[in-house]
Amino acid sequence: MTPTRRSLILGTPLLVAGCVTHSPPPVADRRPPVDPGHLATYAALDGEPFPVPAVDISGLDPRFLRQEVAYATPEPPGTIVVDPSARFAYLVREGGRALRYGVGVGKDEAFDFRGEAVIARKAEWPRWTPTPAMIRREPERYGPVAGGLPGGPGNPLGPRALYLYRDGRDTLYRLHGTTEPATIGTMVSSGCVRLLNQDIIDLYRRVPTGTRAVVLPARPTEAAARPS
Repeated sequence: MTPTRRSLILGTPLLVAGCVTHSPPPVADRRPPVDPGHLATYAALDGEPFPVPAVDISGLDPRFLRQEVAYATPEPPGTIVVDPSARFAYLVREGGRALRYGVGVGKDEAFDFRGEAVIARKAEWPRWTPTPAMIRREPERYGPVAGGLPGGPGNPLGPRALYLYRDGRDTLYRLHGTTEPATIGTMVSSGCVRLLNQDIIDLYRRVPTGTRAVVLPARPTEAAARPS
């Protein structure tokens, strides 16, 4: 049957629709809803000398949010285990469990240190001084602050820092907060081990001076731990 002009006009939208590739919805639209518990965990904190704003966790991988996990390790409870490759820090607990924090690690300094250490010093709203290596690598960025920065909202160490020592000497390796929460779960150009500010405050409260810490060697595989 010869198609009429009317039938061709009516059928045109279907013909055109068959040739159009519909773009998939934005990734953000497919993300699972944010857990209300996590929203509370990363809410703004009161009682600090400087503001600790809420973290927008909608863009973070949920794996890197604070959670208790099953974790097989020979390390005794109370030990902090840092796994740079997996971007996790663990506070080992009893019964094969651990409290896991997502971290961001540096491409250089964070991989220069591995093995055992002790948290010999803790500081609230610590002063920050760039290392000589950081100044050499990015003199325009770090040269102007070579003398250090006092604690405060713009300080790269954030509200807390845990200082790792070995044989009584500062390793220059720290666990600290961050002014860049989006870097959690990544490797950044400089720095030690950064946690979300709410997480480093939580870890700071849980561990005393003298706590043993272990930094695992860098490797391509992630740690064997699962949320539960």
